[in-house]
Amino acid sequence: MSFFDLDTWQETLAVLRKHPLRTTLTALGVFLGIFILLAMVGFGRAFEHGVSKELAGFAANSVFTWGQKTSLGYDGLPPNRRIEFNNGDIAALAALPGVEHVAPRNQRGGFGDRSNVRHGTKTGSFQVAGDYPQVQFVMMPLMRAGRHLNDADIAERRKICVVGEGVVDLLFEGENPIGKHVEVSGVYFEVVGVFGTRSSGNQGDRIVNTIHIPFTTFQQAFNVGDSVGWFAITGRPEVPAEELELQILRELAKRHRYDPNDKMAVGSWNTGKEFRKIHTLFWVINLVLWIAGIFTLAAGVVGVSNIMLISVRERTKELGVRKALGAQPREIVRMIVTEAMTLTLAAGYLGVVVAIGMLELAGVVISKFGDKIPLGPPDVGLGVAFGAMGALVTFGMLAGALPAYYAAAIEPVEALRTE
Repeated sequence: MSFFDLDTWQETLAVLRKHPLRTTLTALGVFLGIFILLAMVGFGRAFEHGVSKELAGFAANSVFTWGQKTSLGYDGLPPNRRIEFNNGDIAALAALPGVEHVAPRNQRGGFGDRSNVRHGTKTGSFQVAGDYPQVQFVMMPLMRAGRHLNDADIAERRKICVVGEGVVDLLFEGENPIGKHVEVSGVYFEVVGVFGTRSSGNQGDRIVNTIHIPFTTFQQAFNVGDSVGWFAITGRPEVPAEELELQILRELAKRHRYDPNDKMAVGSWNTGKEFRKIHTLFWVINLVLWIAGIFTLAAGVVGVSNIMLISVRERTKELGVRKALGAQPREIVRMIVTEAMTLTLAAGYLGVVVAIGMLELAGVVISKFGDKIPLGPPDVGLGVAFGAMGALVTFGMLAGALPAYYAAAIEPVEALRTE
């Protein structure tokens, strides 16, 4: 009896067709097991891609820091003192060994607030920020037209601005914005560039509804004086994000005379650390999904093993006759394992095809919503598909192992006496 023998496969299919309802219900368990496994992993990946899109517009080694109130006294100074950054901090932070780019920012109304901006008869509410050209290395905008801020804009305090696509859509409506002007609190700024973003969701919406003007122009036009709202800083590639953050906080503590151990004096957010947390979280989520999916698949395969045991008991006399005619135990084992693997692989392959088709369809639907939902394409990749098929082969062999052992142990004389 050969595995590739046509008679072997004809006999296997005949056995499976003998009880169509039992075969179908057993196959359904395997089908649902592999389908649920791939669906869970696919949508887990979709959620991961969605979160990655939300954060795609930031450098992975950047630190954001802002002033708060001290909680400890230091060097004769009382607690509850407000820490306010100034222009001197810009050069001091830029001189740190781990820092590559320093992007100070001021914003009308503070972080997250918006201002009324007018162009012609149209008015919209947008974030208006005073920035350095280095903000490009933190937010990584996608320039659609014109240019971004440059050093000459800072040095000459030019009244120009770079606007996001959301600003263009609302204020210009198809009109070329380059060279036109927008008004912010009675001050006019010429549009020199339009940008988009890699980010999606609320984060992406916030970025494209921002207007960047030169930092020095902002301070002069809106009477901010020698004040910096907060900093966005990127580190050199070889410097770990935690070390970069520590360098920054130590320098700020020295310049503003607060206790370096005072965690409340200055707030900070480290993208490198946050990215690692997110990757670790999704690694754990994917592991849990795989474990749950494997157990679901195993439950279906247990059904295959039970059905094969029932089949072996029903065919006791047939197996006895085979052994009486000279069939070796290994041939009996191969026959039973082949039947179990055929049922498992056929149902599993169908489950893989249907699951991948469903995920592809879901990907098309998700793409139509664009950035409105926090999901990316629910792809499972070839590695997952091959892994699932490998699990099917393994489970198929295990499903047939116990029934095959039972069948091989049947004694011909006892089997022929069975009614």
